Amino acid sequence: MSETQPALAPWLQRQLSGLLTQRGHAILLSGPSGLGQYRLGLALVRAWLCEQPTEQGACGHCGSCHAIDVRTHADLSVLMPETLALDLGWPLDEGAQKEIDDKKRKPSKLIRVEAARDAVAFTQTTRSRGSTKAVLVYPAERLNVESANTLLKTLEEPVGEVRFVLATEAAHLILPTIRSRCQTHVMAWPDETEAVAWLVERAQGRADDAQARVWLQAAGGRPDDALVWGQAGLTAAIWTALPQALARGDWSGLADWAPAQQLAVLQKLCHDLMACAAGAPTRFFPADRLPTPPRWAVLATWARELMDAAKTVEHPFQAGLLQEAWAARTRQVLALGARKGR
Repeated sequence: MSETQPALAPWLQRQLSGLLTQRGHAILLSGPSGLGQYRLGLALVRAWLCEQPTEQGACGHCGSCHAIDVRTHADLSVLMPETLALDLGWPLDEGAQKEIDDKKRKPSKLIRVEAARDAVAFTQTTRSRGSTKAVLVYPAERLNVESANTLLKTLEEPVGEVRFVLATEAAHLILPTIRSRCQTHVMAWPDETEAVAWLVERAQGRADDAQARVWLQAAGGRPDDALVWGQAGLTAAIWTALPQALARGDWSGLADWAPAQQLAVLQKLCHDLMACAAGAPTRFFPADRLPTPPRWAVLATWARELMDAAKTVEHPFQAGLLQEAWAARTRQVLALGARKGR
């Protein structure tokens, strides 16, 4: 493999090998976040466009593979929100880039209809290198109605040898007409041993098996999300102490994290408290480190409040006030459990 394209995790490699045997022109990779949809989708289009492909995927060293690595392959169109494209190094249309550079607008968090039209136009041009052209759409749930409908006819009846990969972390948000035109592949979950070994390898000496297991637990078993927790500096001591600290009103363990991460922790805590209240196993925190759950009605109300907060968590609210409100509400909810346990 090339230096810019590390080897796939073993559970993704198994899925890639199976997908390469399918002949459909449009594949939808579907599953929750953290399972590697983007990396699997990119590996799939690399294999389709590779000049010397194998049963395991792209060769990693031909001209086509290099062109994808440096984001210049003429037979690949990557359709994603501008914010994500900038993060991942994919070039924007010249006009869109100029508008952003001139501060006429901010990068879009959705897949714009103009980009969808460019992708359709791309499918109608002559191939430059090999026998196939490819379109990678990620995350596909960021297609709005207009951009999705722009792709619809081309997705149903592509011109010539054009193949599509749509990758999503929220398939229910994709138009049914789009989903019906794709072969759906449900992302596989790795087993714990395999995921922990991968995390230790990716941590490059910063974590042992025990630490990697904490990251994996914090991410609910999703390896990509677990790696993000590791990169954020999460330790076993911090994670296991969080529930009791929040019950005391101590927000210091979360203070340096982004609001979206803070809210994710509160949602995980609420989930595990509900699991305890129902007599079910916890998923994110050790059960013996949780405070006493309050009444079910209290937890259900808190869960709805957290879901509503998630809808606006990326908006530019005053972070300090937001943290104070969340900390106060969390302490209030957990105090009700403490009273119940007396």
